[in-house]
Formats: sequence, structure tokens, C-alpha cells
Amino acid sequence: MEKIKRKSMLYNTKVEYASYTMNYVLGCSHGCKFPCYAMQMSKRFGVTKNYDEWISPKLVENTISILDKELPKLKEKIDFVHLCFTTDPFMVGYPEVTEMTLRVIEKINSYNIPVEVLTKGIIPKDIVDISKHPENIFGITLVSLDEKFRQEYEPNTSTYSERIKALKMCHDNGLKTWISIEPYPTPNICNQSFETLLNEIAFVDYIVFGKWNYNKDISNYSKSREFYNKQCNIVREFCDKKNIKLHIKEKTQSK
Repeated sequence: MEKIKRKSMLYNTKVEYASYTMNYVLGCSHGCKFPCYAMQMSKRFGVTKNYDEWISPKLVENTISILDKELPKLKEKIDFVHLCFTTDPFMVGYPEVTEMTLRVIEKINSYNIPVEVLTKGIIPKDIVDISKHPENIFGITLVSLDEKFRQEYEPNTSTYSERIKALKMCHDNGLKTWISIEPYPTPNICNQSFETLLNEIAFVDYIVFGKWNYNKDISNYSKSREFYNKQCNIVREFCDKKNIKLHIKEKTQSK
């Protein structure tokens, strides 16, 4: 895996459900085709030339040394650190990334700061031993249970069943867990039962739900507003019943 160096790492994100974040890999092998907002921004600012370059990730080899400098200065400001927004902390096919992620979690926790982890890979069993903060929370992105959909839109990710199994392992070992159901597809892209998906992950502590953007197929679906309003009501009722914390992203539900 190609290595690069950076001068800074932690930054305060403007994303509505997060605090500080960090990205210690440039690019992502998962190659999601929703399209991937992170890849679009990387291309826009000239960091990445094309899709093939994006799915050939580069590891920031001096990540830990940067954290050693930044964490003492920022520890009083940070509520938690999100891993990650523009890459995946448990990237399929790259054990170097997983190894770095485990080191990052240990380092951040050593300053009594929790982490919020989100992946389309497989959370390793090692997480049970290295997670040292009671507010750490580990999550997966799950927008469908249809493997044909995954192969088309998330071609290099782990299967949905593998993701759920790993997340359930975290839950069974006493770790907090969450689900990002975003971007959720409209029926013209994937006709599925939202209730069936929710029942598969009824053990989680927290759900984030959001609609699909940046895709003409969504705007071409004439009933998208009514559809997302209905799904918001479904997930809200489900979370109330199961006592699960819920965040519905802005502009997902319309009046």
C-alpha cells in the first residue's frame, strides 16, 4: 500500500451529527457509485484525478505522530472523533488500514476521548479488547439487504450479512452500536421493505437516516417527497418502540 505524509489530521467537521473527525487514508477501495461525495470533492479540488486513482488508497504513515501533537492541544474541545468521513476505517482488502485504525482508537481513547466509527467493511473482533472508552460507538452503513444492489452501488465492500454479523458481535460484547441508513434508495432504484431492514438491526443504540442525493434517478422519481416522508415516519415509530436514539438528516423529511 502506498504511503503518504500529512501535516495535520484532526479537524472540526460541519456535519450535523458529528464533532471532530480525521481521515488517515487518501481514497477508498470500496468504489461506491451513488456517487461518492468524498470522491467528487477530491476530484473537484484536484487531489484525485479519477475513479481508478480514488480506489487505489494511500495510507498516511505519520498519523500517530500527528495525533501525539494535536490531541494534547485539542482534547478539551473534542466531544468525540468520527472515523471517518472521506474514507473507511476498516477498508476491505487493506489490513494496513485496519491496523492503523486500531492504533488510532487506542491513541484517542488514551486522552479520554471517545470515537464514533462507521464502516462498510467488517469490524474486527480485536475491537472488543482495544476499545477503552464507555462512549465509543461502532457502526455500519446499511441501506439495503439486497446483494445485487450492493454489487452495483458498493462493488468492493463487505456483504451486508457480514457487516451485520460483525456489528452484532460488538453489541453482544457490550459495545455501543449504530447504523447509518444513508443514502436510502427510492423504489425505482431498489424496491425493498424498510421494515425488514430495520428488524435486522433492532439491537443497535442509534440510527441515522438520510435520503439519496446527487443522483438524477432520485429526482426523476415523481413521488420521492412522499416516499421519504413515509420512511421517516416508519423509522421514527420503530425507534420509539425499540428505544433507539434517532437522527433524521436535514431535508430528508419535507413538510
